[in-house]
Amino acid sequence: MILLKPVQLPSNHNIFHFGDLHDGSVLSYRKGWDKLINMMHSEYDGCSNNYGIDGGDPFEAIMVDDKRYSPEKLKDPETGKSEALPLAQLKEAVRLREPIKHMMLTMLDGNHTRTLWKFGDMTAEICEQLGIPYGTYTAKITIQDTKGNLMHKIYETHGYKTISSTADDPIRREANMELILKRHLKFKASDCATMIKHHAHKLIVCKPRPELFLTDDSKQIKQGFTSWGQTEEYIHPDARWYGCAGSFLKLFGKGVSGYAELKEYDPVELGFLILKVRNRRIVSLDRVPLGI
Repeated sequence: MILLKPVQLPSNHNIFHFGDLHDGSVLSYRKGWDKLINMMHSEYDGCSNNYGIDGGDPFEAIMVDDKRYSPEKLKDPETGKSEALPLAQLKEAVRLREPIKHMMLTMLDGNHTRTLWKFGDMTAEICEQLGIPYGTYTAKITIQDTKGNLMHKIYETHGYKTISSTADDPIRREANMELILKRHLKFKASDCATMIKHHAHKLIVCKPRPELFLTDDSKQIKQGFTSWGQTEEYIHPDARWYGCAGSFLKLFGKGVSGYAELKEYDPVELGFLILKVRNRRIVSLDRVPLGI
């Protein structure tokens, strides 16, 4: 884990949370990545101050001596060229992030890249070549205004635990996965208004839920709703924004069978998240699904 140097951002800004591109796999959705790049260079909801956090696993990191290796799966989805060698994968990861490197707040390590530890820290090398802060596996990012005052903090981890539910009803299934996401993150940091994980390839947002309470002034009963700020040392877990930032890896491909298919994983929405901050306040954490 690393506590990154505070960054000063405008009072209105968008932070794109994305990751798990798994480039090098024929199942990686490159058109979705292109959409991300285009959106980061465009105005989103009236604001063009865009920044990004890459949650890791930029490429498959599967080589010929890996039990998961299959030559038909480890190809560039556009050229068909094999990218099984780590240096080729690293070079492509740098190239794909060149257009947004000036917007990147950090990039995290992932479980796939960590399998190549014997070649060195691949993610750290990507960050060094791009000139962006290396976030290790987990990072806390402090966001300040242009005067150096705290606006909000972000807890971002690649993650390791999966998120799933066997509930039959879609309402219960969605609620179960939001609760699992919240349980994975809520005890990791008390002062972060936004807590994000990756790895699970789910596109989930669990937003703050204010609750009704009653009080009185000795003359009449009044109602109120629980609330919390976003700069305290302790922010109540129910008052934080939680997100699982999706992925760019498809379940099925024509004529190929990836490990998600072999393990009978259910289909998930591809995509990423956008944290919207307006007038210094977090107003929403938006899901951005990618149609295929």
